[in-house]
Amino acid sequence: MDTERKLELATRNTEEIITREEMRSLLETKANPRAYWGFEASGMMHVGMGLVCGRKIIDMIEGGFEFIIFLADWHSWINNKLGGRMENIHACGEYLKECFEALGVSSQVHYIWASELASERTYWERVIRVGKSVNVSRIWRALPIMGREMNQSDLEAASTFYPCMQVADIFQMQLDVACAGMDQRKAHALARDVADKLEYQKPTCLHTHLLPGLTGMKRMNTGDFDENQQLNIEITSKMSKSVAESGIIVHDDPETIRKKLRSAYCPEKDTQNNPVLEIARYTIFPWLGAFPIDRPAKYGGPVTFATAEELEEQYRSGRVHPLDLKNSAAESLIKILEPVREEFRRHPELLEKMKQMEITR
Repeated sequence: MDTERKLELATRNTEEIITREEMRSLLETKANPRAYWGFEASGMMHVGMGLVCGRKIIDMIEGGFEFIIFLADWHSWINNKLGGRMENIHACGEYLKECFEALGVSSQVHYIWASELASERTYWERVIRVGKSVNVSRIWRALPIMGREMNQSDLEAASTFYPCMQVADIFQMQLDVACAGMDQRKAHALARDVADKLEYQKPTCLHTHLLPGLTGMKRMNTGDFDENQQLNIEITSKMSKSVAESGIIVHDDPETIRKKLRSAYCPEKDTQNNPVLEIARYTIFPWLGAFPIDRPAKYGGPVTFATAEELEEQYRSGRVHPLDLKNSAAESLIKILEPVREEFRRHPELLEKMKQMEITR
């Protein structure tokens, strides 16, 4: 596979590459660059994680990357996820692995737990070196990576370790590329700054779009997570597994997916911040390569769109009705997610554990 094809696979459907030139050089000089995506073990997997992140991981493996899925158990503990109980966090990590495997992500991926790094003395040396290379205000600016508001003053002291650990993770695993959603770009910017100061290898950074919740992007600022106003809105409005009506879980049954999509915010002819169109663009097109709409002849008959741009133009013009868009998005997601439902029909144990955690926490 030539460099241009590898570059196209690595960068398609991304929001930001820092920098594209670095990515090209990396692909020209290394046969199998080392990349990772870190995930807190914090609850059920929604389609923003499973399908947006999952598709990008598959792209990069196809492009020759050695890929690590980093299960951030210590980070989840610091962030008090799942009651801060490590046994719950580890069960959730295993559940995330099973979801990824069902989606076809992990045939060649490597899993590393944060606790594996934490067992190494050299890791904590790196954490300290990172902390000594920057001032407190620089660390504070990176705290929103945890989904916390920038002006909070009641954080546990352990929370301030988090950015130093996330940066040290990158150096300890000797990564070439760090992948994440746009909400974690500050941590990656910190890693690049620290790399210059400590003469470590500077990571190339790949950031994907934040899929909005089904209730639609909020028109007013409800928290300070980023200085950039548009990115702040995207962060506050992203799909959340903890808000039932906001997200589609990767093993939701077909009727639940249909019901959630029918209730989704989807104003007629409006293509700005429309969560159903964003689901089409960032999950359905990447996984199916097209967007089919099956509708009666009196409403235009069946049609298949080859690109998100074509679908959005037709929707903006009124030639695609919101109900047809919602119904078709639901049926496509049902098709894409069938392997996950089948996996948990055959092996329900971890899902049952997760459901019990949801009830008791």
